[in-house]
Amino acid sequence: MPKFALILLVYLALQGSAGAAPPAEALNKIQHIVVIYLENHSFDNLYGLFPGADGIAQAKPEQYLQMDLTGKPYQTLPPVMEKGKTDPRFPTDLANKPFAINQYVAADQKTGDLIHRFYQHQEQINGGKLDRFAAVSDAGGLTMGYYDGSKLPLWQYAKRFTLADNFFQAAFGGSFINHHWLICACTPRYDNAPEELKIQFDSQGKRLKDGAVTPDGYVVNTLQPAYKPYAAKYADPARRLPPQTQATIADRLNAKNIGWAWYAGGWNDAQAGRSGGNFQYHHQPFVYYQNFAEGSEQRQQHLKDETDFITAINQGTLPAVSFYKPIGELNEHPGYADVISGEQHIAGILDQIEHSPQWPNTVVIITYDEFGGFWDHVPPPVVDRFGPGSRIPTIVVSPLAKKGFVDHTVYDTTSILKLIENRFGLEPLTERDAKANDLLNALDW
Repeated sequence: MPKFALILLVYLALQGSAGAAPPAEALNKIQHIVVIYLENHSFDNLYGLFPGADGIAQAKPEQYLQMDLTGKPYQTLPPVMEKGKTDPRFPTDLANKPFAINQYVAADQKTGDLIHRFYQHQEQINGGKLDRFAAVSDAGGLTMGYYDGSKLPLWQYAKRFTLADNFFQAAFGGSFINHHWLICACTPRYDNAPEELKIQFDSQGKRLKDGAVTPDGYVVNTLQPAYKPYAAKYADPARRLPPQTQATIADRLNAKNIGWAWYAGGWNDAQAGRSGGNFQYHHQPFVYYQNFAEGSEQRQQHLKDETDFITAINQGTLPAVSFYKPIGELNEHPGYADVISGEQHIAGILDQIEHSPQWPNTVVIITYDEFGGFWDHVPPPVVDRFGPGSRIPTIVVSPLAKKGFVDHTVYDTTSILKLIENRFGLEPLTERDAKANDLLNALDW
């Protein structure tokens, strides 16, 4: 049996098999679920050296040896690039294998950004061979870099609580699409999109032109929202995504009067027309939906600033479900953020939660939206045309979590939705979250 087909069978077998569901009284111990959503790192990039995890040491040459576009192995990795130029901080003769970034660039310094778009990601995965990450990347050999994370703040939380090492981003590609999968387990649509926004293919399926919208109307790369706030250069409404009407987790929670909020660093400033701290408009998924139009009650009630999040933690008034999105400079995104600043920021948030009145019945999930263009040695399972994509780090922090545990259960971003749905008795949004494992194996019943 081909290796990739075997991976699919294992994935399907594991769906729903993470263990018997806990009794209702145990599940009811979870009174608060907090989702912290960081940016753009694969599992191997940050946790590839984590003890007990399926990491870089388990990667075989056929899983890391990078090939050029003709199918020949590179003698050395392509030079590391930053903004179209060779990054002089890195050697130009890096061996064709994973390497430690922090040999050359410390975690408190920025690296270049790496391409992480929908179709390019699939080309990098190359049917599960994982051998085109360097060839397709615009950052050259940087895609094969990893950090020795053992001195990073969140590594310490992974050691204390539960680290999931088979957690995949829900969709191929970048932040835009994966933020939507976090809240609706779906891909946005733009029917009758302008031709300039569409991706074009020839009759053999070769991509001729990149863009944001597939020929059949799915939006797989970044567009700005129809509603404010959005980046000023996208004033033309045709270049912004029309309001979406798909059901989201917000609709399910609202229907049962369950409290929730999306907290974002810089939100108040962005609404006021200011965008300090590198605020990322396309990281605010609810803004894309009709129910959260400017001036709506839903927006006012549920879309809040980071300052409200901190106040709710300290006062013990967190809603049942909280999402927290740090501002750009603190979200760990390569190119405009470093790793250590974001890690220290989130460690500070976790410390506040751990000393809050709600800590005894709170489950915090720290995860990343997507791989950020970095290689990972585990082929993602094959489920549908949208994903899942590469493995991403996910830590479950809670007094209810297993201590010092590496959870090998297969999850993806929609597993977060499944946990919320199972805990609060909500209907699934799509087939993907309906079939996902729900992270309960990370908890100690």
